[in-house]
Amino acid sequence: MFQSLVDKMSEAFKKFKNKGKLTEADVKVGMREIKLALLEADVNFKVVKEFINKVTERAVGSQVLESLVPAQQIVKIVNEELTDLMGGINSKLNISAKPPTVVLMCGLQGSGKTTHTAKLAKLYKKQGKSPLLVACDIYRPAAIKQLQVVAEQVGVPVFERGTANPVETANEAIKFAIKYGHDLVFIDTAGRLHIDEVMMNEIKNIKEATSPTEILLVVDAMTGQDAVNVAESFNNLLDITGVILTKMDGDTRGGAALSVRHVTGKPIKFIGMGEKLDTIEPFYPERMASRILGMGDVLSLIEKAEQAFDEKKAAEMERKFREQSFTLVDFLDQLGQLKNMGSMESLLGMMPGIKPSQLGNAKIDERAMARTEAIILSMTPRERNHPDVLNSSRKKRIASGSGTSVEEINRLLKQYEQTKVLMKQFTSNKGFKKGKFKLPF
Repeated sequence: MFQSLVDKMSEAFKKFKNKGKLTEADVKVGMREIKLALLEADVNFKVVKEFINKVTERAVGSQVLESLVPAQQIVKIVNEELTDLMGGINSKLNISAKPPTVVLMCGLQGSGKTTHTAKLAKLYKKQGKSPLLVACDIYRPAAIKQLQVVAEQVGVPVFERGTANPVETANEAIKFAIKYGHDLVFIDTAGRLHIDEVMMNEIKNIKEATSPTEILLVVDAMTGQDAVNVAESFNNLLDITGVILTKMDGDTRGGAALSVRHVTGKPIKFIGMGEKLDTIEPFYPERMASRILGMGDVLSLIEKAEQAFDEKKAAEMERKFREQSFTLVDFLDQLGQLKNMGSMESLLGMMPGIKPSQLGNAKIDERAMARTEAIILSMTPRERNHPDVLNSSRKKRIASGSGTSVEEINRLLKQYEQTKVLMKQFTSNKGFKKGKFKLPF
């Protein structure tokens, strides 16, 4: 995400870091580099102009030019202005005081609207809500079937009436939701290849009939500047309440994320970070600004860890480490919890100081975990609990059964032993024994 923009911003800041004192001329040279970086990222040129003027005005003040660390002051200003540009604070989904909360989903065809409808349903189901998906796309072939498939995967029901009038279907769905206790209704409307009057009239009629609490526009971030134009058009016609940017994990230049809020005046509420149905995140402007400036996103990383964290398993694992009874089954379970946090590349991308370009040439083998699982599951219960019995013939049998090699088995056993040594060091810590520290899983 934002690989080119992050790299170019870092290069621009180097021009400040190499100088002990800054002049107005130095600031203008650096601002020109930042301006070019934003324009190349497909940020709206009016947005860039206003942003650069604001940063320059603050940067040429005495607080920066007379500072002992002017480069850090400029980074701070750019970070604050980027955060403000993208909305300042996280904008949550509005929940109606009187259920159900109705969310009208709209967007162009191919933007990921149907998939992200299911993603939102899964996200809020985890939070204790009872979502209902409504199929109002009667034009695209198999659109209703697609919604049913993704809904089944997230364990949420779908209300559909085939090719019946979408406005009537939406109306009936809300009555159904009230009757059966669904407090959150997501209406999946028909996508379109472009803004056309007939289709827009239909969605306006659905809006008038259902009085939605939220109207969320799903926009493909990879379309760059065009994504902003789409958002502006939909906002003028429907008065949207928020935006979901999809495909943010792709080779997007970032222009949409930096422009949509400013151009439409409506907040980005969520971002889609992959194809899986749990790859959706609330949008935090300050965290996104930190990512763009190469400062990482530690808070999001912590939240992912908390979601994957199982307190009962952690307590059991703590006991096993104390008693030195940690087995390969436990090792596999810990890897599974790490896997639930998402891809290793996305996790490393949140670490401070690691730029996207640094990860580009270091592809992480996501299949390694699957091979590890295959190796451990190919062992007998005795071998998993007592790896010391693994001799040459046993390793050959396991390699054959798991489709791996003896070298990979030896590598796994080495990792396992290193983990045991590390955990032994943790458990020998007095603070850990008193319960002041928790396992790093």
